[in-house]
Amino acid sequence: MTQFARLLHLVDSAIPTGSFAYSYGLESSITFGLLKTPFGLRNYLYSYLQQVASMELPFINSCGQLAPANLGSELRDVVEAYDAMMLVPTLHRASLVQGKNWLKLLESFYPAAQLQDLGAWFAAQELPLHFTLVFALALTRAGFAVADLQTMYLHMALRDQLSAAIRLGFVGPMAGHQLQHDFYTIFEELLTNHAHKEHHEACRSAFLLDAAQILHEDIYSKLFQN
Repeated sequence: MTQFARLLHLVDSAIPTGSFAYSYGLESSITFGLLKTPFGLRNYLYSYLQQVASMELPFINSCGQLAPANLGSELRDVVEAYDAMMLVPTLHRASLVQGKNWLKLLESFYPAAQLQDLGAWFAAQELPLHFTLVFALALTRAGFAVADLQTMYLHMALRDQLSAAIRLGFVGPMAGHQLQHDFYTIFEELLTNHAHKEHHEACRSAFLLDAAQILHEDIYSKLFQN
């Protein structure tokens, strides 16, 4: 019960990790007419979550399978593979900012987990400190189960997208939270299909979404960084 409460705290919107500064392609999708209607938002969210599940869950699983003290060549392979698949420059930068913020936050929350060793290893190896990897490695060290982390990651992805849609005025707060409630029903499908995979099975599956994320840099006036 205590661990569950701690997870609830970590998904609180007030946690200062920087995720709410990004729309991950939603703002550019609306601006350039790729997303026009509430029904289109449902399709967009499904594609977005499919990509999160197929790309991020396998890496979370691989990180979770590494022993807490196993900072070696196997982890280097995972990190290099993830970095190579971060194809959108703005998302790459956002991942590094959030990874740094996340590790700093968890170091203060869980001193017994010795997470400073994790940051020191990444620095010594000159490897990028991506958010998804730090998220999984740090929380596994802090004693959380991989299955819970995968569900938590999907929740955070969905929450951030709908928060962005509400702040952009594309959907109202009540409708947005109704969508969030409805979309929890597909989590089981996504977890069943992707939670058991390892990092070498990860893939990006929503190429139009990748294009929208790249186009974000061309927006004249932006509410979000990407």
